Amino acid sequence: MYLKRVDGPRQVTLPDGSILSRADLPANDTRRWVASRKAVVVKAVQHGLLALGDALDRYGLSEEEFSLWRDAVEKHGDKALRVTTLQKYRQL
Repeated sequence: MYLKRVDGPRQVTLPDGSILSRADLPANDTRRWVASRKAVVVKAVQHGLLALGDALDRYGLSEEEFSLWRDAVEKHGDKALRVTTLQKYRQL
């Protein structure tokens, strides 16, 4: 078995004890961004699995869009990334 060379760690341990690996990241061509996929990308950047610039390039995100995701997760948790609850959490 051959491992592809990558910069940075292949996996990180999150504060809750779970392991996040590069295999858990969404596909590069992701078009439909559900809350769980957004949360995985935010956690990967926060815990050093993926650099911010790499995440922006890989998924075609703007810095503003990613910072909105990150702020929502920090203030209200993963549930704040749901499209149906965006307005509720933005008003707080």
